[in-house]
Amino acid sequence: MLALARTGRYRVYAPDMRGFGNSERLPIDATRGAREFSDDLAALVHRLELPPLHLLGWSLGGNVAIQYTIDHPQMVRSLTLQATGSPFGLCGTRDEQGMPTWPDFAGSGGGAAAPPEYVRRLAAGDRGHERFSPRTILKTLYLSPASILPAEQEERLLSAMLMTTVGPEHFPGAITPSPNWPHVAPGDRGMNNAFSPKYLDQRAFITLREKPPVLWVHGADDQIVSDAALADFGVQGQMGLPGWPGPEIYPPQPMKKQIRRFLEAYQQHGGAYQEVVFQNCGHTPHLEKPAEMLQALLAFMDQH
Repeated sequence: MLALARTGRYRVYAPDMRGFGNSERLPIDATRGAREFSDDLAALVHRLELPPLHLLGWSLGGNVAIQYTIDHPQMVRSLTLQATGSPFGLCGTRDEQGMPTWPDFAGSGGGAAAPPEYVRRLAAGDRGHERFSPRTILKTLYLSPASILPAEQEERLLSAMLMTTVGPEHFPGAITPSPNWPHVAPGDRGMNNAFSPKYLDQRAFITLREKPPVLWVHGADDQIVSDAALADFGVQGQMGLPGWPGPEIYPPQPMKKQIRRFLEAYQQHGGAYQEVVFQNCGHTPHLEKPAEMLQALLAFMDQH
């Protein structure tokens, strides 16, 4: 962001989502999907009286950016999705079309994609090096094995992670028991529930009348948004998680295939998208490949 601002070609605004960073600790109504966050962004844009903008969303922020574009297409000049989450939700789907694995979306929501020990350590502000500490998650899941951050940058990022509000109203959210493996289903409050496929379905983006150009940037070694994401229960089942009913019943979510199919459908309906893949890069292209990311972003935005 600082490198982009230093070019003098763009003014950069970087809001934290509610419950993260310095934003308000407002509760999250998961039944609205990403609309709580889209509404927050719309309020900021209105308050600052911003003109139509180039919008970039990272990870689940990509889903927020998609939702904002659905809700306010006339306000988006271009849309950059960096390591975005699937438009069909986080966990709990089985194929490229986003078909739910179970009718109650078990395997997604507050009990998914966030190991309980990690959540406990995150809430406690743990800066240690244990297996499920925030620092270890940052270094082993967010980054590719080829990436090493400078110590000062690692500490800044860890401090930012530890500003996350933890609880049933926030991250990861409320949990509902399920008779279906892995026996957790989405609740109606909190972050991970809002991005469950029970509440998040962004197919409306495909048929928007106004279609901003899209840049999809992601790392080839992303372990968080992947067709074999380590936090996905289907992958954990393949790795030996007890009770897994097998790949025919509970396969891994093919996240990247879902994103690509979604953007291809957008293109077939008159939109345009570009895809940039960085090799030896994980979930954080802006940290692992900063010069290449800035170059790709400027080349894209300067066209529009």
